Amino acid sequence: MKLSRHTLNMLKNFSDINMSIEIKEGNILRTVSVQKNILAQAELEDSFPQDFAIYELNRFLGAVSLFDDPEFKFNGKSVSVGTDKNSVDYVYCDPSMIVTPPEKNITFPDAEIKFTLSQDALSRIMKASNVLGTPEISIECNGGNINIKALDVNNNSTDTYEVGLEETSEHTFRFVFKTENMKMIHGNYDLAISSKGISHFSLQGAKLEYWIATESTSTFGN
Repeated sequence: MKLSRHTLNMLKNFSDINMSIEIKEGNILRTVSVQKNILAQAELEDSFPQDFAIYELNRFLGAVSLFDDPEFKFNGKSVSVGTDKNSVDYVYCDPSMIVTPPEKNITFPDAEIKFTLSQDALSRIMKASNVLGTPEISIECNGGNINIKALDVNNNSTDTYEVGLEETSEHTFRFVFKTENMKMIHGNYDLAISSKGISHFSLQGAKLEYWIATESTSTFGN
Protein backbone atom coordinates (compact mmCIF):
# COMPACT_ATOMS: atom_id res chain seq x y z
CA MET A 1 0.00 0.00 0.00
CA LYS A 2 0.94 3.67 -0.25
CA LEU A 3 0.39 6.44 2.27
CA SER A 4 -1.15 9.72 1.14
CA ARG A 5 0.41 13.10 1.77
CA HIS A 6 -2.44 13.78 4.21
CA THR A 7 -1.55 10.72 6.30
CA LEU A 8 2.14 11.62 6.32
CA ASN A 9 1.30 15.19 7.33
CA MET A 10 -0.82 13.91 10.23
CA LEU A 11 2.01 11.65 11.36
CA LYS A 12 4.40 14.61 11.22
CA ASN A 13 2.05 16.79 13.27
CA PHE A 14 1.50 14.02 15.82
CA SER A 15 5.27 13.58 16.17
CA ASP A 16 5.31 17.09 17.67
CA ILE A 17 2.95 15.86 20.39
CA ASN A 18 4.72 12.58 21.17
CA MET A 19 7.91 11.24 19.57
CA SER A 20 6.39 7.75 19.69
CA ILE A 21 3.09 6.41 18.43
CA GLU A 22 0.96 3.30 18.47
CA ILE A 23 -0.99 2.94 15.24
CA LYS A 24 -4.15 0.87 15.29
CA GLU A 25 -5.68 -1.09 12.44
CA GLY A 26 -8.04 1.16 10.49
CA ASN A 27 -8.11 4.82 9.54
CA ILE A 28 -8.23 6.53 12.96
CA LEU A 29 -4.91 7.93 14.16
CA ARG A 30 -4.56 8.94 17.82
CA THR A 31 -1.75 10.14 20.06
CA VAL A 32 -1.25 11.58 23.53
CA SER A 33 1.58 13.64 24.96
CA VAL A 34 3.92 12.09 27.51
CA GLN A 35 2.47 14.45 30.15
CA LYS A 36 -1.03 13.35 29.05
CA ASN A 37 -2.18 16.97 28.71
CA ILE A 38 -2.70 16.79 24.92
CA LEU A 39 -4.80 14.21 23.10
CA ALA A 40 -5.19 14.29 19.32
CA GLN A 41 -7.25 12.30 16.85
CA ALA A 42 -7.45 12.36 13.05
CA GLU A 43 -9.46 10.42 10.50
CA LEU A 44 -7.10 9.44 7.68
CA GLU A 45 -7.52 8.93 3.96
CA ASP A 46 -5.69 5.61 4.32
CA SER A 47 -6.47 2.55 6.41
CA PHE A 48 -3.66 0.66 8.15
CA PRO A 49 -3.91 -3.13 7.87
CA GLN A 50 -2.68 -3.94 11.40
CA ASP A 51 -1.61 -2.58 14.78
CA PHE A 52 2.02 -1.56 15.25
CA ALA A 53 4.11 0.91 17.25
CA ILE A 54 6.95 3.26 16.26
CA TYR A 55 9.37 4.45 18.93
CA GLU A 56 10.93 7.35 16.99
CA LEU A 57 8.29 8.69 14.64
CA ASN A 58 10.49 11.42 13.14
CA ARG A 59 13.16 8.82 12.37
CA PHE A 60 10.54 6.68 10.65
CA LEU A 61 9.33 9.66 8.61
CA GLY A 62 12.95 10.41 7.74
CA ALA A 63 13.29 6.88 6.40
CA VAL A 64 10.11 7.38 4.36
CA SER A 65 11.55 10.61 2.91
CA LEU A 66 14.40 8.63 1.33
CA PHE A 67 11.93 7.56 -1.37
CA ASP A 68 9.83 9.60 -3.79
CA ASP A 69 6.76 7.37 -3.87
CA PRO A 70 7.35 4.34 -1.64
CA GLU A 71 5.31 1.22 -1.10
CA PHE A 72 4.59 0.11 2.47
CA LYS A 73 4.49 -3.61 3.23
CA PHE A 74 3.47 -4.30 6.82
CA ASN A 75 4.81 -7.50 8.34
CA GLY A 76 4.71 -9.10 11.76
CA LYS A 77 7.72 -7.32 13.26
CA SER A 78 8.51 -4.54 10.77
CA VAL A 79 7.35 -2.51 7.80
CA SER A 80 9.21 -2.53 4.49
CA VAL A 81 9.32 0.93 2.93
CA GLY A 82 10.64 1.56 -0.58
CA THR A 83 10.61 0.32 -4.15
CA ASP A 84 11.49 -2.89 -5.97
CA LYS A 85 15.14 -1.80 -6.10
CA ASN A 86 15.64 0.00 -2.78
CA SER A 87 13.95 -0.39 0.57
CA VAL A 88 14.36 -0.06 4.31
CA ASP A 89 13.03 -2.56 6.83
CA TYR A 90 11.83 -0.50 9.80
CA VAL A 91 11.32 -2.52 12.99
CA TYR A 92 8.34 -1.89 15.28
CA CYS A 93 8.69 -1.31 19.01
CA ASP A 94 6.76 -2.88 21.87
CA PRO A 95 3.75 -0.63 22.71
CA SER A 96 4.58 -1.07 26.39
CA MET A 97 7.69 1.07 25.79
CA ILE A 98 5.70 4.19 24.92
CA VAL A 99 2.90 6.38 26.27
CA THR A 100 -0.29 5.51 24.39
CA PRO A 101 -3.76 7.11 24.37
CA PRO A 102 -6.61 5.70 26.44
CA GLU A 103 -8.89 3.32 24.59
CA LYS A 104 -11.75 5.84 24.78
CA ASN A 105 -11.69 9.57 24.15
CA ILE A 106 -12.13 12.11 26.89
CA THR A 107 -15.69 12.63 28.12
CA PHE A 108 -15.78 16.34 27.44
CA PRO A 109 -17.69 18.34 30.08
CA ASP A 110 -20.15 21.08 29.23
CA ALA A 111 -18.22 23.96 27.72
CA GLU A 112 -19.04 27.45 28.97
CA ILE A 113 -17.13 29.07 26.08
CA LYS A 114 -17.57 28.27 22.39
CA PHE A 115 -16.35 30.29 19.41
CA THR A 116 -14.35 30.11 16.17
CA LEU A 117 -10.60 30.66 16.40
CA SER A 118 -9.42 31.77 12.96
CA GLN A 119 -6.24 30.62 11.28
CA ASP A 120 -5.11 34.25 11.06
CA ALA A 121 -5.46 34.85 14.81
CA LEU A 122 -3.83 31.55 15.68
CA SER A 123 -0.91 32.16 13.31
CA ARG A 124 -0.38 35.70 14.61
CA ILE A 125 -0.37 34.67 18.26
CA MET A 126 1.94 31.70 17.71
CA LYS A 127 4.40 33.83 15.72
CA ALA A 128 4.35 36.52 18.41
CA SER A 129 4.87 33.97 21.17
CA ASN A 130 7.87 32.52 19.35
CA VAL A 131 9.37 35.97 18.70
CA LEU A 132 8.83 37.23 22.26
CA GLY A 133 9.61 33.92 23.91
CA THR A 134 6.44 33.95 26.00
CA PRO A 135 5.68 30.68 27.84
CA GLU A 136 1.89 31.02 27.80
CA ILE A 137 -1.06 31.92 25.63
CA SER A 138 -4.28 33.12 27.22
CA ILE A 139 -7.83 33.52 25.93
CA GLU A 140 -9.51 36.27 27.91
CA CYS A 141 -12.78 38.15 28.22
CA ASN A 142 -14.27 40.62 30.68
CA GLY A 143 -17.87 40.35 29.60
CA GLY A 144 -17.43 41.66 26.06
CA ASN A 145 -14.86 41.07 23.33
CA ILE A 146 -12.68 37.97 23.50
CA ASN A 147 -8.92 38.46 23.14
CA ILE A 148 -6.03 36.05 22.75
CA LYS A 149 -2.63 36.98 24.20
CA ALA A 150 0.97 35.79 24.17
CA LEU A 151 2.33 36.47 27.66
CA ASP A 152 4.04 35.29 30.82
CA VAL A 153 1.31 34.99 33.44
CA ASN A 154 3.86 35.00 36.26
CA ASN A 155 5.70 38.14 35.17
CA ASN A 156 3.74 41.32 34.45
CA SER A 157 6.90 43.15 33.40
CA THR A 158 7.41 41.03 30.27
CA ASP A 159 6.16 41.91 26.79
CA THR A 160 2.60 40.93 25.86
CA TYR A 161 1.09 40.56 22.41
CA GLU A 162 -2.68 40.71 21.98
CA VAL A 163 -5.05 39.86 19.14
CA GLY A 164 -8.68 40.97 19.36
CA LEU A 165 -11.07 38.31 18.12
CA GLU A 166 -14.35 39.00 16.38
CA GLU A 167 -16.10 37.07 19.13
CA THR A 168 -17.88 38.14 22.32
CA SER A 169 -19.00 36.52 25.55
CA GLU A 170 -21.08 37.52 28.55
CA HIS A 171 -18.62 35.69 30.82
CA THR A 172 -15.43 36.85 32.52
CA PHE A 173 -12.58 34.39 32.12
CA ARG A 174 -8.90 33.85 31.50
CA PHE A 175 -7.98 30.44 30.13
CA VAL A 176 -4.24 29.85 30.05
CA PHE A 177 -2.36 27.38 27.84
CA LYS A 178 1.31 26.51 27.73
CA THR A 179 2.65 27.72 24.38
CA GLU A 180 4.47 24.41 23.99
CA ASN A 181 1.12 22.59 24.09
CA MET A 182 -0.36 24.45 21.13
CA LYS A 183 0.60 21.83 18.54
CA MET A 184 -2.31 22.28 16.13
CA ILE A 185 -1.78 22.55 12.40
CA HIS A 186 -2.88 25.83 10.81
CA GLY A 187 -6.56 26.27 10.09
CA ASN A 188 -9.84 27.61 11.44
CA TYR A 189 -10.98 25.84 14.62
CA ASP A 190 -14.26 25.43 16.43
CA LEU A 191 -13.04 25.91 19.98
CA ALA A 192 -14.84 24.84 23.13
CA ILE A 193 -13.38 25.50 26.60
CA SER A 194 -14.62 24.13 29.89
CA SER A 195 -13.84 25.62 33.29
CA LYS A 196 -13.13 22.01 34.34
CA GLY A 197 -9.64 22.42 32.86
CA ILE A 198 -9.97 21.09 29.32
CA SER A 199 -10.44 22.51 25.82
CA HIS A 200 -11.45 21.01 22.49
CA PHE A 201 -10.09 22.26 19.14
CA SER A 202 -11.89 20.88 16.08
CA LEU A 203 -10.47 21.79 12.66
CA GLN A 204 -13.16 23.09 10.33
CA GLY A 205 -13.53 21.12 7.10
CA ALA A 206 -11.50 18.18 8.39
CA LYS A 207 -11.79 15.34 10.87
CA LEU A 208 -8.97 16.46 13.16
CA GLU A 209 -9.39 17.16 16.87
CA TYR A 210 -7.19 18.15 19.79
CA TRP A 211 -8.05 18.09 23.49
CA ILE A 212 -5.68 20.36 25.41
CA ALA A 213 -5.57 20.94 29.16
CA THR A 214 -5.76 24.49 30.48
CA GLU A 215 -3.33 25.59 33.18
CA SER A 216 -4.11 25.95 36.89
CA THR A 217 -3.68 29.72 36.55
CA SER A 218 -6.88 29.84 34.50
CA THR A 219 -9.91 31.59 35.98
CA PHE A 220 -13.62 31.63 35.18
CA GLY A 221 -16.14 34.01 36.67
CA ASN A 222 -15.61 36.87 39.07
